[in-house]
This record gives sequence, structure tokens and C-alpha cells, in this order.
Amino acid sequence: MRFAPLQNDSFLRACQRLATPHTPIWLMRQAGRYLPEYRETRARAGSFMGLATNVDYATEVTLQPLERYPLDAAILFSDILTVPDAMGLGLSFALGEGPRFESPVRDEAAVNALRVPDLEKLRYVFDAVTSIRKALNGRVPLIGFSGSPWTLACYMVEGAGSDDYRLVKTMLYSRPDLMHRMLQVNADAVAAYLNAQIEAGAQAVMIFDSWGGVLADGAFQQFSLAYTARVLAQLKREHEGAVIPRIVFTKGGGPWLAEMGALDCEALGLDWTVNLARARALVGAQKALQGNLDPNILFAGPQQIEAEAIKVLESFGAPHTGPGNGPAHIFNLGHGISQFTPPEHVKTLVDAVHAHSRRMRLQPSAA
Repeated sequence: MRFAPLQNDSFLRACQRLATPHTPIWLMRQAGRYLPEYRETRARAGSFMGLATNVDYATEVTLQPLERYPLDAAILFSDILTVPDAMGLGLSFALGEGPRFESPVRDEAAVNALRVPDLEKLRYVFDAVTSIRKALNGRVPLIGFSGSPWTLACYMVEGAGSDDYRLVKTMLYSRPDLMHRMLQVNADAVAAYLNAQIEAGAQAVMIFDSWGGVLADGAFQQFSLAYTARVLAQLKREHEGAVIPRIVFTKGGGPWLAEMGALDCEALGLDWTVNLARARALVGAQKALQGNLDPNILFAGPQQIEAEAIKVLESFGAPHTGPGNGPAHIFNLGHGISQFTPPEHVKTLVDAVHAHSRRMRLQPSAA
């Protein structure tokens, strides 16, 4: 066996809708700027890409939150935009700013030039996955990830983040043929990228459809959901004898939860606008649910953080405790953790989730 046996499999069990001793918790962007040790490592690396492309630094920052908190999963430290960067678009990050592409994709020639990238250009990611998995030494599972085809397209056309998505939506409505062409390439690239992460050691993979919620009804199904499904259809379901859970998170995806319930994946991530009890009733018989505390709750005091964490757990309801499959919940934030979050507040949250979810499993109503 290449890697040490897993000591805490609660996250993977919950993804497969199996009973767990507590509700597992991990946080989107759990390795990041809110941690002083991360900021120190980033300063040594010189830049975000210097950090993300260096195997030792990427390993170091991925493990930093696990040294502070008893989290139930680690997530690869990387960026959702590595795939279009490998396509030659020229990704960069200025300190305090978001990502930016040197060569946006805005016309027919640029779209027609797009190809699934040579995965060797992303070798630094796969080497980091293997390094992190070894460094974890079986402590918790490692999650790999990518941006969704639609979310990648938003950045590829806009060239950076956007307030109104004017450029990408202009292409979508005026030249849907170009948008479909770009999304096909993106989907096949994302699938190849995630499969390579799995081969390198990722034990679960997550697709971040961060901007799916900006689409109109009808457009979401055609330009986001269909291409997420195209990725999922190509992903490995098992590797080296282990099931590889697949998670899809669409920020703003609540209106289409029933349709997302039909996706070929194990778990759906939910943002903070979704009622967990209703989501459980709607799709909980088919999918594990992940989420969905408002990240800004972490700016409140310890008592309020604990109370809100309990509300989320109680909203999902009685955990499955018997044999076989049943409703399953993975605790997370409804989006990434803010860089301004006090680190000690994260400990309050993790401890509260573990303690209360264990109490819930002792109650006679747990089924």
C-alpha cells in the first residue's frame, strides 16, 4: 500500500450515507489567509502561485489547519483556475486581489484554439496530492477539487472576477455555440484533471460551481448542470479498491436542488440560503448533504457560534445510526471561510459540531 491506513474515515463514510460516530466537519478554504502561519508561509513563497506550485509549501499549508483543529478531512491547497492556466491563459494573483488571466477567451478564434491541456503542465498539483497524502499519514482523508466547467468559463471570458458577468453572459446569449464549445473542452479537461488527482492519492473530489447561481433558470440547466454531469460521467468511482466520493457544490443552487439530486455524485454541497430539513426531504434519500453555516457567523462570540452550529445540526435532523445507507450530513460553511475570521473561533465551531452531533446520536430519536 502506497499510503498509511486511514484512522478517521467519518467524512468518507458520511459521503456514502453510512453511519458515523459524529457529524464530520471540514471547511471550504480551511487552509488560508485567516491563519497567521499561512500568511508566514505565503510570505516565504513570495506569491500565491509560488505557494501553490511548490510541493513542500502546498503540503505545509494544507496541513496547517489540521495542526490547530480536529477536522475530519483535508483539502488540497490549490486554486480552481489551474486548468485554464495550463491551457495557456496566464494566471496571476496580486496580493489582496483575486485571480486574473493575461489572455482572456473572448472571440471565436480564442475559443477554437482551446484544448484539453497536457496534464504534465499540472504535475505540480499531482505531486502535491501525493506529498500531502503521505504527510497526513492516514490521519484524515484528502479531498481533491476543481472549478466547474461553467465557473472556469466565467473567469476565462471575464479575465477576472466580475460583478455582473456581462462578458460571459453576452457570449452565452449571442453565441451559445461558442459557449458550448468552451464548456465541452472545460468539462473534459476537468474530468481528466480530477482523475489524475485521484490517481495521485485524492480520496474524494469536489466540483466547485461557484458561479452557477448567477445564471437564469433554463440557462443553469443548459450551461452549468449539463457540463457538471459531463464531468461526473467521466470520473473514477473507485481507485485501488476504495470508493472515491464525488461532491458538487453550486453556490446559489438552491432553486435547482431537485434537479441536482439526479446528478451522478455522492454528495451535494449547499450554501447558507438552503434549509437543510427541506433539502433532506427533497434529496436526502439519494445524496449526502454538505453545509451550510453562514461564514460570517464566525465573527460572532463563542456562545453565538455554538448556538448557530447546533441550529444547523438540528435543522438537518436526527442522524442515521443504523446499518446500511441513510440520511447523512457533512458539516461545512455555506461558502469559503473569510480571511478576517479569528482562528480561535474556528476551534469553537469544530468542537461544538463534534460535541453536539455526538449527543444527537445518543438520543432515542436518532434513526
